[in-house]
Amino acid sequence: MTKICIITGTRAEYGLLVPLMEKIKRDPELELQLIVTGMHLSSEFGLTFKEIENKFVVNKKIEMLLSSDTPVGISKSIGLATISFSESLDELKPDILVVLGDRFEILGAVTSAMVLRIPVAHLHGGETTEGCIDEAIRHSLTKMSQLHFTSTEVYRKRVIQMGEDPKRVFNVGALGIDNIQNLELLSKNDFEKSIGMKLNKRNILVTYHPVTLEKDTALKDITNLLNVIDKLENTNIIFTGANSDTDGRIINKKIQDYVIKNKNKSVFFMSLGQLRYLSALQYVDCVVGNSSSGLIEVPSFKIGTINIGDRQKGRICGDSIISCENSENSLKSAFDKLYSHKFQKKLLNVENLYGQGGTADKIINTIKTFDLDKLLFKKFYDL
Repeated sequence: MTKICIITGTRAEYGLLVPLMEKIKRDPELELQLIVTGMHLSSEFGLTFKEIENKFVVNKKIEMLLSSDTPVGISKSIGLATISFSESLDELKPDILVVLGDRFEILGAVTSAMVLRIPVAHLHGGETTEGCIDEAIRHSLTKMSQLHFTSTEVYRKRVIQMGEDPKRVFNVGALGIDNIQNLELLSKNDFEKSIGMKLNKRNILVTYHPVTLEKDTALKDITNLLNVIDKLENTNIIFTGANSDTDGRIINKKIQDYVIKNKNKSVFFMSLGQLRYLSALQYVDCVVGNSSSGLIEVPSFKIGTINIGDRQKGRICGDSIISCENSENSLKSAFDKLYSHKFQKKLLNVENLYGQGGTADKIINTIKTFDLDKLLFKKFYDL
């Protein structure tokens, strides 16, 4: 039986991985191993490991987040993750490790796997996010991995450009699309009950994270955003929390203060969870912020995304994406465009550039075709 170990450190990444984990769990030829780390184990971020344990057996919990979200604190967390993952992976001895994305805790995990000679399958490689340290982490993970599952053909070609063998690089689409197809989403009434707020004539979902390559901009940026959305008429706002990157706490504190003063039209959740998040996309006019979800999953619901600043700069964007600077004037213009008749009409014909689903099956079927014992050996592929 092939042991496939999956690591999750954030609520967003876990939600994307669920369909893959469920299929591994049901496959008689495979054994799912699950390591939970990062924000999942933090009370500040909602102790989301409890949600995971309702569906899956967690083999290891790895505490690696320090109380500080400063650059030094994050750097120390990476070191702690590397130490802890080395011990856990050595004990579990998986046949292959599957990781998604570009988070700093995953960097520690894959570094450990590389030294322990455990092959790695990397999801969502080849993407660019020029405003974040995630950019460098993602490409580093690519070079330490042996199998690659990208979300578009453009990204597949970029991974090959980095010296990876084309025979090991597969365009399978975005895993998050599987959730949209598989989950039974909440009705409007049930969704309103779940968030404790009735929806308004207009509604927006806000997810804003730190731009980690910028210094000391978080307070100014979130203030600009709050000033603009506060002036929107007949609009309710659903906020989700920023992640544990540098200055994430500044953003969360500012949002929480706003919600306390505006309980009549806003709510805050550190984590909505995958079901409520996707259910919300049925009923809101747009997603506002700088999360990758706004570019990857949201277009499937034929609603707009206001993508703020440089955090996602370089990612492939469809016609439903309105990119703007983090200034009040630019944000106001973005909302004007969002609600314009021309843009709303265009949304009716939007197609998701990140695929149509079936990604989990493609990943599992591909992994099964490889001799995992021989995966570690790879040559640099020259174009």
